[in-house]
Amino acid sequence: MDIQVAEPQNAVPLTFYGGLWGAILPFVVFVSGVIFIALSGAPDERGFWPVLLLALGIGLLLARNRHQFSEAVIEGMSQRIVMIMITAWILASTIGVLMTITGFVEALTWLAAQLHLGGAGFVVGTFVICCVVSLSTGSSFATILICAPILYPAGGLLGAHLPTLAGAIIGGATFGDFFAPISDTTIASALSQKAAIGAAVRSRLKYILPAAMVALPAYYVSATLGGSGLLTGGEALQGDPRGLPMLLVPALIITLFLRGKHLLEGLLLGLLFGVILGLLLGLLPLQQLFSLDLANFTAKSFVIDGINRATGISFFTILLMGLVATLKASGLINRLVNLAGARSQTPQHAEAWIAATAGASVLLTTHSVVAILMVAEFANKTGERLGIPAIRRANLLSLVVCVFPFLLPYFIPVILMANTTNAGEAFGIPPVAPLQAGLFNFIAWGLAGMTILAVVFGYGQKGDQQASTISLLKEKD
Repeated sequence: MDIQVAEPQNAVPLTFYGGLWGAILPFVVFVSGVIFIALSGAPDERGFWPVLLLALGIGLLLARNRHQFSEAVIEGMSQRIVMIMITAWILASTIGVLMTITGFVEALTWLAAQLHLGGAGFVVGTFVICCVVSLSTGSSFATILICAPILYPAGGLLGAHLPTLAGAIIGGATFGDFFAPISDTTIASALSQKAAIGAAVRSRLKYILPAAMVALPAYYVSATLGGSGLLTGGEALQGDPRGLPMLLVPALIITLFLRGKHLLEGLLLGLLFGVILGLLLGLLPLQQLFSLDLANFTAKSFVIDGINRATGISFFTILLMGLVATLKASGLINRLVNLAGARSQTPQHAEAWIAATAGASVLLTTHSVVAILMVAEFANKTGERLGIPAIRRANLLSLVVCVFPFLLPYFIPVILMANTTNAGEAFGIPPVAPLQAGLFNFIAWGLAGMTILAVVFGYGQKGDQQASTISLLKEKD
């Protein structure tokens, strides 16, 4: 699919009172507000809506041409790829709800229970379970919200080292965020760089497998050294095997994407197959599929729940893309492209610039997808000029944006992980702090190492080049 990431087409750059600082000030307000809200323990994206509107209002007051500012915001919000991402969030969230109500996590938990895992073994099992769930749902948020309330208390009762246990949960969520075909970062990085999703996913094995091979023993060693082994709670972990056949749903979706099917086709077919399978197995009650609450004049459905779950991130992204568009309209991105063009004389230099700008963008926007879209045009122009393949550019973007948000304590995934550990309080198990949850996310540390290897030493260049060549040949056929 050929996706163009449009930039506001203004003949004259958008200027601000205060020059460059006037253009950046709305982002300073936004980031400050996000950090304050997140560290206050409220990582729901809906809480960021007022902050974004405030930032847009400040930008409007600072803009010398308010009509031009307004047009840039609307054009940024209405980009085609923004609608693609919202569609992906809606369908992926709905699939995530379906997997939850059909007992998918309970089935994986049952498998762990059959292995009679101790504290350290349970931490490793938790990591594997969360990897499967994140690969199935494509959502780090959904993985944390689904798995943490079940696995954190159970692991705590088994005497697992709690920071390592929390790190295993968010580590599994990170795994899917980087590697799942239906992950928002996978979709945004691939389509923004005009790369096929299936080909991009296959090419990421060489990055995610080494990171996982380092993370697995790291979780075991950390849990062994830190676990008390004093508590016993084997009965707390039971589960139910009936939901195991639901593994066929993510298997189908992944197969469709690997075969190059359209995003909408893969997600819709996966959802329809999951509904039919759930009904046939008796795992999906008809009232969960659709029912009417006549007393309250409302309809109920897991589809409605899935769409509601995607509402927060969708409107957050729309508003943030409007704010990002004002920075692009100011000409800052073009200046960055020109600067990189002057400084980048080799593909390795260009890759370093792409990684650096992606890192700066994710720190500035606190949003992985928006960070990718913010630098997409820059990555395209710089990469194409020096012959960096589309899949290579997409992988670099995903590597960078899957590190900071899962390590630093003011990003939503880390705050969300820390908040969900409150589920253990009913069992006398203390929560962990955001800093601890991020610190023990060994997958994110592994991806940070892979990013350094890729940018500094050129790791994966030949494989990404071959993957891009094969993908182009298939498109021509």
